Amino acid sequence: MSGRRERTKVANRAALLDAARDAFGQLGYDAVAVRDIVRRTDLASGTFYNYFADKDAIFRAVVDATGAEARRRVRAARTRAGGLGEFVEAGYRAYFEFIVEDPATFAFMRRNLGGAGLEEVLPLGAAELAEDLAALPDLPALDLDYCAHAMVAVGLELGARMAEREPPDVDGATRFATDLFVAGVTRR
Repeated sequence: MSGRRERTKVANRAALLDAARDAFGQLGYDAVAVRDIVRRTDLASGTFYNYFADKDAIFRAVVDATGAEARRRVRAARTRAGGLGEFVEAGYRAYFEFIVEDPATFAFMRRNLGGAGLEEVLPLGAAELAEDLAALPDLPALDLDYCAHAMVAVGLELGARMAEREPPDVDGATRFATDLFVAGVTRR
């Protein structure tokens, strides 16, 4: 009995998170009410409060899950890279592919970039990037904090532009971002 109950809890929570991501992505944080989230599921309205205290709590959960998945994919891609060029290319490609693979998640990120919680997630990605840059052999001396934050900012803005193109050009965006940073870092 507890096995089925646990599976139901996991499924209900996942349904609420998916519905919240879609609602926040479509309407934006300020325009979403808990009822907008619940209406996008087959769950009873009171079920929401078994999993989340309020709109802020579910928004934070969506932010955390989205940020964790993007960082996981990008970091995994970077760890397989051999040098600076491969490192930069692999990271950007993984992020741009993440955007293209899941437009609803990207809509959530883009629409709510200034929302509560995203300002905490973005620095986590920049901090991980700075750590990974520091571990690269033969990296020229540079301010890793500035470099990591610039790379994250370019990824966000270029990713948004790429997603607006029809069809999205992952290869072109990856090539541009890679050339920009590799040339800028090695030119020093």
